[in-house]
Amino acid sequence: MHLHTTRDPLPQRLRGGVLALGSFDGFHLGHQNVVGFAAQLADQMQTSLGVFVTEPHPRMVFRPETEPFLLTPLATKARLMQNFGVDHMCALPFNRQIASMPAQDFVLDILIKQLGAIHLVFGYDYRFGKGRGGGADMLAWMGHYEGFGTSQLEPIGVGVEGNAGEIYSSTLVRQAIREGLVRRAASLLGHWWSIEGQVQMGDQRGRLIGFPTANMDIEEYIKPRFGVYAVRVRLPETGETFVGVANVGKRPTFEKDDIKLEVHLFDFDRDIYEQTLQVDFVSFIRGEQKFDGIDSLKAQIATDCDTAKLALANPDNAADRFPTPNRDDYSNPSQQ
Repeated sequence: MHLHTTRDPLPQRLRGGVLALGSFDGFHLGHQNVVGFAAQLADQMQTSLGVFVTEPHPRMVFRPETEPFLLTPLATKARLMQNFGVDHMCALPFNRQIASMPAQDFVLDILIKQLGAIHLVFGYDYRFGKGRGGGADMLAWMGHYEGFGTSQLEPIGVGVEGNAGEIYSSTLVRQAIREGLVRRAASLLGHWWSIEGQVQMGDQRGRLIGFPTANMDIEEYIKPRFGVYAVRVRLPETGETFVGVANVGKRPTFEKDDIKLEVHLFDFDRDIYEQTLQVDFVSFIRGEQKFDGIDSLKAQIATDCDTAKLALANPDNAADRFPTPNRDDYSNPSQQ
């Protein structure tokens, strides 16, 4: 997949394609319906499939003090799109100048001239341009006069217990993750929610107490409920997958204030410092707590490991229960 992150024109071989528009944070089932429909059109038209997003998210430009909320930073989003079968992804560098562009200029200068789109696909609530003044009506009107097609998709109702009757949205997924309901989040996403990052040197306390951990910063990501989770971990460099237990939080037993993700892999003894890990959150085990000593902490970690192994052995938590989304799964999305 070609990742396009500049204002330069798209390479000629990728121009003249179908372009799906949105933020796609999380790439949940509603997002997949949009990109899946665009894929169907691209196949019918025998042309390229593209996805358009802005980077960073507009909220981070206008409200930089906002607590991190992203489900899928750019690298994770790009991986999901590549696995889906997208040919190119444009991550337009977003700033106040882009935000102030009139909606018509945004369409003509960026979507048509820069990216060469011949058909635009978007969700029911897609807005763009200065003051979010552009929407489906404007796109249809401009398409009629400028010679490009448009498709707006209807919202999709959620069938997941606890959210039944609501519309798929990134907000619902964030709510589930903040509450530690990562299994529900996976049901809304259609894939396991994951954090990706580079393994960093930590205090090495885990190694000293018999439970070595791979430590990762999670600055860009939404913060899940602090506590312990059963996880499945992939090493992208080798494609290997392992299982383990992870703690997210401030490690109150050691009086720390920074937030870390610490992952202990079962039956694993290799140096993976500076390697990138993809950590899938499978099941919440318990909330973070402060222990009165190392012995009580070690005993609890051993119990957590046993609980995590049981959760990971559950067929409902198998890796293929929520496989990586693929365009072939979306051959007949609904269209408005």
